[in-house]
Amino acid sequence: MPKHNIHAVTAAAALVCLAAFGPTPGSAAPSSALSADGPGSPAPSRFVPGPCPRTPEPIEALGSARCGFLEVPENRSRPGGRTIELAVAVIPAAKPAKPAQDPLVFMAGGPGGDTFDDIPFLVESGLNKDRELIVMAQRGNLYDRPNLACPEIDRFNAQSVGLGYDAKRAQQLMLKAVKECRDRLTADGVDLSAYNTTENAADFADLRRALNIPRWNVYGYSYGSDLALTYLRLHPEGIRAVALDSVTPPRSATLPWGWRSAAEGIDNIFAACAAQPACKSRYPDLPRTLTEQVRKLEAHPLTLDVPPPGGGKPVKVVLDGGALLNLIVAFTPRPKDLPAALDELARGNPQRFAQARAAGSVQNTGVFAHGLTNSVACSEWAPGYSESDVLKAGREAFPGWPDTVLAQVPQLPFQYPACRIWNVPDRASVQRVATVSTVPALLVSGTFDVKTGASWAKDVGRDLSRSTSVQIPGIGHWVVPQSPCAQRVLASFLARPTAPDTACADGLEPAPFTIVPK
Repeated sequence: MPKHNIHAVTAAAALVCLAAFGPTPGSAAPSSALSADGPGSPAPSRFVPGPCPRTPEPIEALGSARCGFLEVPENRSRPGGRTIELAVAVIPAAKPAKPAQDPLVFMAGGPGGDTFDDIPFLVESGLNKDRELIVMAQRGNLYDRPNLACPEIDRFNAQSVGLGYDAKRAQQLMLKAVKECRDRLTADGVDLSAYNTTENAADFADLRRALNIPRWNVYGYSYGSDLALTYLRLHPEGIRAVALDSVTPPRSATLPWGWRSAAEGIDNIFAACAAQPACKSRYPDLPRTLTEQVRKLEAHPLTLDVPPPGGGKPVKVVLDGGALLNLIVAFTPRPKDLPAALDELARGNPQRFAQARAAGSVQNTGVFAHGLTNSVACSEWAPGYSESDVLKAGREAFPGWPDTVLAQVPQLPFQYPACRIWNVPDRASVQRVATVSTVPALLVSGTFDVKTGASWAKDVGRDLSRSTSVQIPGIGHWVVPQSPCAQRVLASFLARPTAPDTACADGLEPAPFTIVPK
C-alpha cells in the first residue's frame, strides 16, 4: 500500500516537478543515461559513482556514504531500449573495526515514497550497526531519472481537504490531475508499463551484481515486503536472509484487501482498549461509537476552518465519514489517542480529526512518485476485481456503514477510474504468486497496523519453511523504527537467521491509551 513515512507514523499516521529527463537535486549522472543503446539485448546494468543527493534536510549518514546511480534498462522486455538511473547510497557500518561481510539492502514502502528520507530511521534503528546498509530509490522515485512525481496530484491532495472525501467534485479533480500527470510523463517518453514490481526486483538483482556483493541480506517493509518476496522468488541467488516488516503478500495484494487490513487493525486497537480497565471504563463501546460517527458525518459532513498542525492560516476542511476512516488508516490521530479522539468527536469536539485533516493541505509537492504508485496499483492490485468487489469487501469488513464510504478503498480513492486513465497492462497473473523458499526469513507485524493487517504474515510464513514470525503489540505500520524490541529481534535475526531471539516480544502489552476527563 502506498507509503506513509515514519514522520507520519510516529507523530500521527502514512513540487516543482523535475522534468522526466532533467537533472534531479544533487545528481551528477552521465547525460547518456537515458539514451538508447541500439538493437540487440538490453544494455547491461552498471553502477556509476557520484555525489549523494542534496536532500532538503541534511541526512548525517550520507556524509560518509558512497553514492551514485545504478543504470538499468527501463524495460527489459524491449531490447535496445533506453536506460534509466536509480539513486544509490552505501552507508558504512557504524562499527567499522570488523563489519559483517554481508550487507543489508533496504526496500522501502510505497510504492513511490522517498527512500532516502527513510535513512535516519534505519540508522537510528541500528540497521548499519555492524554491516553496510545499502539504500536504492526504486525506479521512478525522487532522485532517480526519470522521476515519476506528479505535482498535479499533490496539488489536488492539498485542495481535497476542503471537499467531501467521496464527493463527485473530488473525483473529477483527482481524475483530471491523474490525466495531466500521465499525459506529461508519456509525452516525456516514460514507458509507464515498465514501472512494476518485476522490474523493481530485477533492479535490485542487478545492483548486487554491479556492486560485486556475493551475499547480502534484504529488509523490506509494506510494499517493500511485497517487492522483497518477489525478489526472493525471481532472484534467490545471493540472498542470505530476508526480513519482512508490515507484510504485504504479493498474491493477496489487491484493492479489496485494504478493507480487511483496516478492519483487523481497528478491531485490535479497540480490543486493546477493552483489555485496559481504565480505557474500557472511559470508552466502553468504541465499535459502536465509530460506526455512529461514520454514519453521522457521512449524512451531515462538518465544514470547519482549521489551522494546520504546523500553524498558519486556517484552511477549510470537510470532515465526512470517508475522511474520518481514512484519517484513522493514516494513523492520524495515533492509535493510543484514537479512543479519546472518537469520544471527543461524539461529544461535539471534532478538533483532533479536523486538524489532522487540515494537515493534508500542506503537501511536500514533487516528492512522492505517484506515477510509480499508479503503475503498480493499476497493473498488479486492481486487475481481476471491480468497484462492486471493493464495495462487497467493505460491507463485510464494516457491516452497516454507508455504501458511499465503503465504495472507496482506504487511502486509494477512485482508483478504478484512475486506472482506466493510467492504462497500463494487467500483470496480476505474473505478480500474484506465492514465494516458496528455504531462505531464512523474519516476519515482523504490528497488532495496530491498519494498512497491512498483522494476520497476513501467517499466509506468507507457511510458504517460507525457515521463517520466524513475531507480532509486536500496540505498534502500527512499519514496526522496527517504532519498537526497540523489534530492533533487537531484527539484529538477532541478522546475526543468526535460523535462530533469532524473539523473547522480548513475550508478554509485551500496548502502552496505556490516552484518557481524557469526561
